[in-house]
Amino acid sequence: MAANHRSEASSSGGGRGESVVSDCGRRRSSCGYCKSPNGFSSVSHGLIAQSLTVDDYQDLLDRGWRRSGSFLYKPDMSTTCCPSYTIRLKAADFSPSKEQNRVRKQMERLLVHFNQIMPLRFLDGTLDTKAKPELLEDLNTSKVACECECHGRSSLATVETSVDVEEDKNEPEQFMHYLSDAIDKAVQACIERETFSANLQLPKASVKGVSPTKKKKLVKGLENLSYTSNIAFQLAATLRRAQSGKKDEKGSEFSGISAEDQLPSELTPRRIGEKLARSLSQMDETSGFLVQACNGHLNFYSIAEHASADKTGEEKSLSKESSTRNGNKRRCMVRCCKCCSGRRRKLEILLKRSTFEREEFELYRRYQLKVHKDNPAQVTESAYKRFLVDTPLVFVPSTNDGSVPPCGFGSFHQSYVIDGRLVAVGVVDILPKCLSSKYLFWDPDFAFLSLGKYSALQEISWVKENQVHCASLQYYYLGYYIHSCSKMRYKAAYRPSELLCPRRYQWVPFNVAKPRLDESKYVVLSDYKDQDEKPLLPPVSDHISEHQHEESEHKDLNDCFVGDEMFDPDEEDSDVVSESESSNVELPETEDREIGNALIGLQGSPLRYKDLQGALGPAERILEGQVQRYVRVVGRELSERMVYSLG
Repeated sequence: MAANHRSEASSSGGGRGESVVSDCGRRRSSCGYCKSPNGFSSVSHGLIAQSLTVDDYQDLLDRGWRRSGSFLYKPDMSTTCCPSYTIRLKAADFSPSKEQNRVRKQMERLLVHFNQIMPLRFLDGTLDTKAKPELLEDLNTSKVACECECHGRSSLATVETSVDVEEDKNEPEQFMHYLSDAIDKAVQACIERETFSANLQLPKASVKGVSPTKKKKLVKGLENLSYTSNIAFQLAATLRRAQSGKKDEKGSEFSGISAEDQLPSELTPRRIGEKLARSLSQMDETSGFLVQACNGHLNFYSIAEHASADKTGEEKSLSKESSTRNGNKRRCMVRCCKCCSGRRRKLEILLKRSTFEREEFELYRRYQLKVHKDNPAQVTESAYKRFLVDTPLVFVPSTNDGSVPPCGFGSFHQSYVIDGRLVAVGVVDILPKCLSSKYLFWDPDFAFLSLGKYSALQEISWVKENQVHCASLQYYYLGYYIHSCSKMRYKAAYRPSELLCPRRYQWVPFNVAKPRLDESKYVVLSDYKDQDEKPLLPPVSDHISEHQHEESEHKDLNDCFVGDEMFDPDEEDSDVVSESESSNVELPETEDREIGNALIGLQGSPLRYKDLQGALGPAERILEGQVQRYVRVVGRELSERMVYSLG
């Protein structure tokens, strides 16, 4: 059972450390996900929080609410165009996928610390001084002749080395990692040239070595094939799926590839492989290898082996010397991030309370303009503060009783700094039961590091690590899962996850919910059975019908968006739903009748609603309707704890 932190909270904003909210009503706005042509198709309930205890916000999360700055919102699931289900996972049960492991290993290859791969974590700006002293010793370095393009043909570069035998053993694996990254750069180059659409989440490349057994089966002259990749087949499948999703849109063109490549024949792995091969050759990222596309496969041939084939005597001796030089070239390729900088990479992860910092705002602005193509006039300092800096959460400091983690409870910015350069910022809320991920923005120059995925993995690890300090802290909340929006489905890749039933507020395993969501966008998830065919809960008799809408893609969210969209209650393209329409919302009747104990704030004094009845005259009927709707959307228990301010 989580400790109750209301009595410990400061009195800022709430008078006595209480949650104080005011009503924004039920609102319609244009949808950023489906961009429905029906106008204000996104419907949600809204509250403005003057102050909010971490316990109350935790309970609001578990009823489907989220926050954007001090604005709290909850989708009206039965009427909104894109139903949004709260998604979470238990950190201790997290099982990373192959792709998530690849992202972690990619970062580890970049960050070599203290003679081993080990990213440093800084908490609240303080270095963990418990690291072993022997790890602080510098690596031994040796002078190695390097002829890669980045050093010039006659220069002598200092290359960091570990034990030579181990490095030789790992060299093929290093080449595969390097070539995978080179292909990803080629894909990114194709995106920049608009060969591929930036609105698609494209797969990452994987390179495999060719075994000696397979080499023997190759025709003469191709025995020097060293590595190969089938990324063109994966890209073709992704592009074809995107094209098929566009076929029903009248007059639209397929945006997966450029206009010149819209013919079905241009989606073949063969043509995509040829494009990538040309891009790799132009980028000069594969010195020491010859790149060729063959029936969709990207093949990498060792230039050194090819040059030495069929030579004898003096020619063979010269070829051997050439092979050595090319070997040094390839060896430098996998070390280039270390050679060129002359020092090892260093990652700092700092967690600090939510405050405005100019450097973070400038990074946010670059991210919004370059990644999301936002209007520069709208990416202002004041909008950034309202969205990601302002918070109603009352901070709870650390304790020594095992109920609060060392950083405390509240709103935080977790920054990622590589070699002194800010590359990403995650905005999170740390609550009694969870770390709730709100938003992440990153440096577009570091897109190849998949910082969205990496930050999610770090946040899951943070929850695991801090369970020692706070036993109730067990979950990682990823925001909303929107099954009808393909760009928001990535959140289900963090397994095993659960979705919140929008009717009974019970958590349902994602593998149970998915088949139902494949059939309908809005589902009372707790009506359905688990894998053992046992009813989760008795079915609800008054199902709410779903409003059907055409699906279309949201703007690019990529993997950066473990959190929620910007939601501004004052935005121009929104409309407050009338009270008569709002009263038609279907919600549990039991809560509708139990409004007498709702806590009402009137002229600074909190009173129970039943104590106000009969004292407000003609305004009482209007107030009763407002209180009924408020109790419905927040629940009876929260309505009796939070102060519903009337001014």
